Parts: sequence; structure tokens; C-alpha cells
Amino acid sequence: MEWFQLAIRWIHMITGIAWIGASFYFVWLDMNLTPPEKDGYKDKAGVGGELWAVHGGGFYEVQKYRLAPPEIPQTLHWFKYEAYFTWISGFILLTILYYFGADIYLIDRSVADISTDAAILIGVGSIAGGWIIYDQLCKSPLINNQMVFGLVLFALLTLAAFGLSQVFSGRGAYIHIGAIMGTIMVANVLMIIIPGQTALVSAAKKGEAPDPVYGLRAKQRSLHNNYFTLPVLFIMISNHYPMTYGNSYGWLLLAGISLVGILVRHFFNMKNQGRAKQGFILLPIAFVLFFAIAYAAAPKPEGVPTEKISFSTVEAIVHERCTSCHAAKPSNTDFESPPKGVRLETPAQIAREKTRIKQQTIDTKTMPLGNLTQMTDEERKILGWWISQGASTD
Repeated sequence: MEWFQLAIRWIHMITGIAWIGASFYFVWLDMNLTPPEKDGYKDKAGVGGELWAVHGGGFYEVQKYRLAPPEIPQTLHWFKYEAYFTWISGFILLTILYYFGADIYLIDRSVADISTDAAILIGVGSIAGGWIIYDQLCKSPLINNQMVFGLVLFALLTLAAFGLSQVFSGRGAYIHIGAIMGTIMVANVLMIIIPGQTALVSAAKKGEAPDPVYGLRAKQRSLHNNYFTLPVLFIMISNHYPMTYGNSYGWLLLAGISLVGILVRHFFNMKNQGRAKQGFILLPIAFVLFFAIAYAAAPKPEGVPTEKISFSTVEAIVHERCTSCHAAKPSNTDFESPPKGVRLETPAQIAREKTRIKQQTIDTKTMPLGNLTQMTDEERKILGWWISQGASTD
């Protein structure tokens, strides 16, 4: 099963890089096109913009037609399967890890004591509902004001993050916000961009004037996808950083870090339009915002009792709450080997992992996973005091 997960995760990364790379390139390309000479032969042929580039030891000339070329070439390259396979592989991973392993990764009994079936229904419902709400927003008058549209969408996604954090583990809430955004992105490709391009090609082959609305909608949704990319990429790596999803205000941290990504993406879009000087202020704002979030999220020191915490007390807590997973041969049947290779069976192993224990068990409470072993807040405090006193095993 772990080899299968590895294969699917690798596919997810490969196709995701291909999809996001194509998205970045075409948005860059569209923003760097320059109109051809007025009344020149290119202008008369319907070329709306052109661009010259050098790469890989050669020169490239790219032209974009205002509607369609006089004749559709026999070979026409489409960009869609990288999007489809990114979503398919991502949903398989979501199912394997968070739905089959709901009791470990998705449900946290200290947050909400819900059944596996209820958790899965909420998860799938949030993904489907996210697309439906977004699509309806795109069909509403809000779409005529991109700034207002963006603010409303950002507020709704933040609200979704808050709501999901009330029923799922922090990690489960994060991954579902990522799944909502990823589904919106791929649905844009499947249901808006590709059908629009198909209609343009069909009209051009029939010698009819294509309806420009298809191109406008496709460009609009492509730009939305462009702004989703950096927040989605953050969520993809966030499981390595429990100080984000494990924070009691994890949903707010997600909103703030996503805003950092949006500001960075907007700067590069402005740069691509030749407005780097006007947009440069966005980078220091993003930098300051990121470190303000980091400072606000940092755990605050608590008082440490003068009485020394005995290691025997610490060892008893670790063996009861942690060693069922973190052992050479875990007694928890969900694991064939200790997660991330962390073993907590001997005094030396426990002392060596004091930094991880502090971060994941005390500061963020993300361990034990889903709090399956029901570690109490008092036990977490004892472990924290022991570490603050030097983590002695004497």
C-alpha cells in the first residue's frame, strides 16, 4: 500500500508541475504579447498579439489570433490532460489517506466526535459545494468587478476553512480547502475552458465567426486558476509543518499565508504586464505579512514548576500514548513501520526526539494522530515541563 501511495503521489507531483507550469507560462505569454503593426499583414490576418523568445539554443515566434486563424492547422496542441490527471491522482490520495484512514488523519475526537461516514460525507460535500458556489459566483454580476469578486471568494474560502476546522483535524481541514481549490481549477478546465476552446475550433472549421464570449470566459477562468496556484502549493506541503495546521487558529493562518501567495502571484502578473515598478510594493507587504503570521503563531512560553519532573513519569506517558505507533514494530495495525522513522521505545530515543515531541505534541497537539490514544492536556504539560527542564533521562 505504501508503494502504491508513493506511485500515486509521484504521479500527482509530475502532472501537477506540468499543469501549473503550463498555467504560469500561458498567463505570462498572454500578458507579454504585443499588438502587430497596425494595418500590417499580420493585423489584417487577424493576429491580436505576438511575441519573440529565445530558449534552448533557438528563436521562437508566437502569435495569438484575436478570434481564429483563416485555417485551422492539422496538428493543434491542447492542454488539458495534465489538469485531469493531477485531480484524479490527488483524489485517489485523498481517498486512501483521509477517507480510508479517516480515524487517523481526518477525524480528531477532541475537535468533533463524528463518525467516519459523516466525516467523508462532509468532506466530499464541501468539495462539490465549493465548485457549485464558485461557478454561481462567476455567473453573477460580481464577475464584472474582479476586485469585489476576488474579495468575496477569498472570504468564502476563509469561512469554509473555519467551518471545516470545527469538524476535522487541522490537517484534514487544510487538505479539504486545497481539494476545493484544486477541484475549482480542474472543473474550470473541464467545464469552461476546454468546451469554450472546442466551440472556437468548431466554428473556425465551419468558416463561421467564433463567439468571442468563449475566449473571454476561458481567459477569465484561467486567470482565476493562476491565483489559486500558490495557495494550493502551500497546502500540498503544509503537512510537513504542523505549526500551521496544528495551531488553534490554523484556519486564520491558512487565510493569511494564502494571501501572501496571492500577493506574490499578483506582483508577477503585474511584472509580466510591464508594471513591475507599480507592483513592487506587493513583495515587501507579502514578506512582512508572512513574518507577522509566523510571530503571532509562535508558541508563548509558560511557567515551569521548580519541582523536577521524573523521567519515569515521562516514560510512562510516552509508552502509553505514543509507542503504539512509534516502535520498531507498531502495535497499531494501521502502520507497518514507525511514522517518519521515529521510535520512542528507549530513554535515549525519547530524549533524542524532544524537539519533535515539543513541536507536535505540546505546541500544536497534532500528535498523537487524531489523538487516538487520548493524551490529556495535563500529560502534554508534563512533557513540556520535562523538556523545559533539560529533558534529562536520569
